[in-house]
Amino acid sequence: MTAQRLHFTASSSPLAQESLARLVGLYGDCPLEQAEIIVALGGDGFMLETLHTVLERATPVYGMNCGSVGFMMNDFSEADLPARLVRAQAAVLHPLRMHAITRTGVVAEALALNEVSLLRELRQAAKIRISIDGRVRLEELICDGVLISTPAGSTAYNLSAHGPIVPLSANLLPLTPISAFRPRRWRGALLPSSAEVLFEVLEPDKRPVAAVADGFEVREVISVAVSEDRSLEACILFDPDQGLSERILAEQFTV
Repeated sequence: MTAQRLHFTASSSPLAQESLARLVGLYGDCPLEQAEIIVALGGDGFMLETLHTVLERATPVYGMNCGSVGFMMNDFSEADLPARLVRAQAAVLHPLRMHAITRTGVVAEALALNEVSLLRELRQAAKIRISIDGRVRLEELICDGVLISTPAGSTAYNLSAHGPIVPLSANLLPLTPISAFRPRRWRGALLPSSAEVLFEVLEPDKRPVAAVADGFEVREVISVAVSEDRSLEACILFDPDQGLSERILAEQFTV
């Protein structure tokens, strides 16, 4: 790997922008379309934005943390970057595809590498029917919301909603309620990655619901279909022994 085939991108934070200028000075910067690897400087949110940008190209992305948590990022270092990239290990992610229909009949599609979530818009709890592969599995979930996540996203919002962490190799999608009121004891489900999930909003006039695929929001939805899109993939590069699978496993033992 040569520095001439790298494209650098950075979040708007001062630290990321300063790091961008120094790295471009050291290694050069080629156009995005010609890059073999994209180096993203920022936090997890910016990494997610970058992955969405290159999803159609499947160009590998190597992140360096210039943010806070940096779960999907490597440690920042300016030294010997091409050699680090040669040693890097790849994690391949497949996005979820959301197909949402609003009360006015507008159809919206979006991709999610973390999760697709349905969230109540007003003070009243949402009422949502859940079907899996054409069969109703939960006639009525009364809740603040519900989400379905990728394995990579299982450590994000899904974990905060008390959903299970799922290894990358498990081929499972966590389905997790958010503050479920009825049925009170339902804690969610683990679905095969081939599952086709349909959320139907009950009483949408009285209890409006928004659907969010990563950062893309659609308001006042009446139905949301979600399935994994195996035709697309995002490739993230990690330093040896710091891969995403290891991070997800380690997260399960964090106290």
